Amino acid sequence: MKFTSHNEQLVLDPDRALYLPEHGLLAISDLHLGKSAHFRRLGVPVPASVAQQDLLRLGLLFEKYQPTTLLINGDMFHHGLNSDIEDFRLWRQTYAHIKFLLVKGNHDRLAKADYASMDIQIHEPSYCLGPFCFIHDAPQCTEEELYPISGHVHPGVTVVGKAKQRLKFPCFYFGEEYAVMPAFSTFTGLYNIKPKTGEKVFALTQSGVVKV
Repeated sequence: MKFTSHNEQLVLDPDRALYLPEHGLLAISDLHLGKSAHFRRLGVPVPASVAQQDLLRLGLLFEKYQPTTLLINGDMFHHGLNSDIEDFRLWRQTYAHIKFLLVKGNHDRLAKADYASMDIQIHEPSYCLGPFCFIHDAPQCTEEELYPISGHVHPGVTVVGKAKQRLKFPCFYFGEEYAVMPAFSTFTGLYNIKPKTGEKVFALTQSGVVKV
């Protein structure tokens, strides 16, 4: 779905991604690579395919939009180095032509050398482009004239169907003061957003992006 914010065209993708066509930039948030392997270390039987499926989805988005840059708006990695991240290291080589930028989130705790070895550029506390300022946690921006786009809370919205069934979907939230991106990883919970009058929420369903 195409959506205009602050005189800039955005593409809201149902696979939990945001594309800025004027800049060739694909943005996602909360990838949480390494989370499934971290849980397995703790004895929780989470299949290794969780991280592999997220990387497969991301690769399909690369094919779809042909971006020059990928921006991860925080929590790219969930914990320390593990088997999931080693799989990513190999996967990354396939897309060496794409610039990877990371706005560090609260879970991004790898050493600088680890990010450099995977050709990931680090930005703290934010990355600003055009009218937007991408920042992971607090919906604030050091440049007051820019519109903050954050992540972190894994936003979701509840939709009531014709038969009064209640379904919850990940969503994009665009408020007056800031926006929130959905978590890209499917291995996350959802924080229910209750939009106020004038705020825009877009649910990400199997059939596409739906304005709520």
